Amino acid sequence: MTDSDDLDGLRVVAHPLRLRLLSLLTGESLSAAEAARALGETQANVSYHLRRLAQAGLVQLVEETRVRGGTAKRYRHDPASGEALSAGPTDDVAALLSALASQLAARSSRYRDGTRFTFTDVEVALPPGAWERVRGLADEAGRILHDEAVAADSPDAVRVASTIALFEVAAERAPGRNTAP
Repeated sequence: MTDSDDLDGLRVVAHPLRLRLLSLLTGESLSAAEAARALGETQANVSYHLRRLAQAGLVQLVEETRVRGGTAKRYRHDPASGEALSAGPTDDVAALLSALASQLAARSSRYRDGTRFTFTDVEVALPPGAWERVRGLADEAGRILHDEAVAADSPDAVRVASTIALFEVAAERAPGRNTAP
């Protein structure tokens, strides 16, 4: 895969570290070094993935400061930038959904005992109007999560994890059938 391929459509965010960076940079702006420390990654690795996210327009350079003879660039994620991504080919969508599932599994180990959680898992058929309403509510939930995000060390902040993926699915095929019903 070339760098160009890596920046096409949804594939740019279908990397677990890039998803973690987007989450981290939603609540605050950070340099590659700060993000690396927060994520327990190397600065070189984080810097590489930040450049890819910036090239795709998913993070913006918000500040440059002089640090020990060099320049530290601080980035922030603009949640609205994700709307610019095309639906992408099926392989890209599948890669993104797989990365989201990995993040959900990783975050689940950090569930805080004794707290309430919200969960829904369905595969259902809906009338078109209900489908559009549900998508709208999920979009609104995503906007609220991003718009209200604060730095992780903010006093009285509640740390939350959210993975929302709503998508249409093809009808299941009956065993032994080669065509959809």
